[in-house]
Amino acid sequence: MKRYLYDPIQGDLTRKMVILTGPRQIGKTFLAKQLLSEFKRPQYLNYDAISDRRIFLAQSWPLNTDFLVFDEIHKKKDWKPSIKGIFDTRPDKQAILVTGSARLETFRQSGESLAGRYYHYHFYPLSVRELKDQLDPFDALELLNRLGGFPEPFLTGSETEAARWQNQYYTDLVREDILDFSRVQEIRSIRLLLELLRDRVGSPLSYTSLAVDLQLSPNTVRKYIEILESLYIIFLIRPFHRNIARSLLKEPKVYFYDSGYVRGDEGVRLENTCAVSLLKHIGFLQDAKGENLSLHYLRTKEGKEVDFAVCKDEKLVRMIEIKNSDDAISRNLRYFSERLPDVEAIQLVHQLRHEQAIQNMSVLSASRWLAELAA
Repeated sequence: MKRYLYDPIQGDLTRKMVILTGPRQIGKTFLAKQLLSEFKRPQYLNYDAISDRRIFLAQSWPLNTDFLVFDEIHKKKDWKPSIKGIFDTRPDKQAILVTGSARLETFRQSGESLAGRYYHYHFYPLSVRELKDQLDPFDALELLNRLGGFPEPFLTGSETEAARWQNQYYTDLVREDILDFSRVQEIRSIRLLLELLRDRVGSPLSYTSLAVDLQLSPNTVRKYIEILESLYIIFLIRPFHRNIARSLLKEPKVYFYDSGYVRGDEGVRLENTCAVSLLKHIGFLQDAKGENLSLHYLRTKEGKEVDFAVCKDEKLVRMIEIKNSDDAISRNLRYFSERLPDVEAIQLVHQLRHEQAIQNMSVLSASRWLAELAA
């Protein structure tokens, strides 16, 4: 299966170095090895392999190598100066791809600058859009809700096998990668927090409430949430507000990159799958097209809420409500639509018989609409 970033990355490799980050086991290595076929003399080096590590440290790959792939290179201390030197002294037209997960993304923010030398792509789970050539969109959405969008559990087609994969995946992730951000003594608390968050998907997140449940301070809970974000386990969506500082003070909503790990009914899983799909759509347009987009939700002090809001150039352009089977226009969507008539208002329904337009609001098939996103 050709992943959605194949063509954009292939094009950008002729211009600059490409850095590819994303969750573990999302398919970064698979994509990198697929791209090898586009070159005559490629060299793939995984820093976890002792022989590859020796080649990297000695920089002893053939001089006529036309494509270098450095996988897991963030495990080398002070990797950025090495990559910078390799890029600045590379032969003409030699392409370079660097892949990694949480630690690469974090370390990329500090230390020696690679400014002007790379394009950065974020890699996301499978989506209805990416699967529409292989599956009917409705069936694809059904499977994503049950199995999540990580390739290995999704391709099994089995909820039992997906559950086995998820148990092992999150156990290993918490046990191994969290040590890069935290102490051994904190692993148990972070694991408990992760379990609590599985039941809070799509709800405004109270750090104080979580702190009481975990018998920790709110600041400690906030730190642990940031760790789970850095590991690409969860992502936060904040309420839209024209004053950015005020928005950051409001309670965010939490979602998982893996919808299959969410605990909840069909509606909750559907909302999570839509959140991942919208994040992927926006991330792709940011990375590949340079568009200034962001994902939020809408909420009043009285508790009126719409699930998602898309902003372009800091201006609200679309609001989206998610329903599993209810095709009656949501009262909250109607409320916001009346006050924001220039903003596109959509209600996405998974189990929908007929699409309809009511005033400036549309009730649309969730699977069909998701299949038309950018990625």
